[in-house]
Amino acid sequence: MMWKNKLTLMLIPDSKGISKQFSIRVSLIYAATALVLVLLLADFFLSAEFFADRVNTKELERLRTENKELMERYEQLRWNVAEIESRYQDLVDKEVTIRTAFDLPEINTEERQLGIGGPIPPAVAAMTPSQRQAYITEVQVDRLLRMSEYELDKYSEVEQSLQGIKDRLDHTPSIWPTKGWKSSGYGMRYDPFTGYKQMHRGIDIANRHGTPVVATADGRVTLISKNGQLGRIVVIDHGYGFKTRYAHLAEAQVKRGQTVNRGDIIALMGASGYATGPHLHYEIVRNGKWLDPGNFILNEM
Repeated sequence: MMWKNKLTLMLIPDSKGISKQFSIRVSLIYAATALVLVLLLADFFLSAEFFADRVNTKELERLRTENKELMERYEQLRWNVAEIESRYQDLVDKEVTIRTAFDLPEINTEERQLGIGGPIPPAVAAMTPSQRQAYITEVQVDRLLRMSEYELDKYSEVEQSLQGIKDRLDHTPSIWPTKGWKSSGYGMRYDPFTGYKQMHRGIDIANRHGTPVVATADGRVTLISKNGQLGRIVVIDHGYGFKTRYAHLAEAQVKRGQTVNRGDIIALMGASGYATGPHLHYEIVRNGKWLDPGNFILNEM
């Protein structure tokens, strides 16, 4: 058989050497060749696996680093979300305070929670820590967005309500009608001309002739006339049942039907009618009832 055949190798040195002859079985040559091939293949695969392991280790290290950075970012994001929740709560507290101050309808605390329900998705249990962190943060952000949209709607309601209140406040007498010295208050007093005790339905403020007199709230001039006792007068209708009357004027600075704002000059102080000297007689009437003007003045003279 071929495996039993031998190959004869002859070594012939230079002219002075002695020739040598060797016989090698063919099977041994094939076996040696096969062994060399196996060793080469083994070396190749081991080298490939070694480099693959090094590549995988490097990639794994990179992924771990990225994962750590993501975890840190999500942790920072959670702190930011917590800060936003704190500021959101401050806004809610301020809204509640505004509603209380202006007697607006309160919002039920449970309604503000905007609760939603449902089972926890099964996929959450299989998430990695970083994926779970991302999921929780996303849920928190989504909840904050819904609550902030709700709160914006409620602030819009408050704003609309306050617009109505602001209009009412703009048309409510609330400042001194002129500068000077309060010479007489609201209530019973002795009349300086008759000596009899009678009701004084306003307050008197004395100052020099020609001192400016201003409207104490927004409104419309409804009357400019001359009254025997009160002299020259100006009446302003402010709406919401309020009217103010300014008497003993030297002259009016407005016309009947004119719209005025709080602080606009409407007349000059004088001593027309029954007066012992230059002063302003100022009255507030609401729904036909005289009120003490001192209870409505909020500023310093």
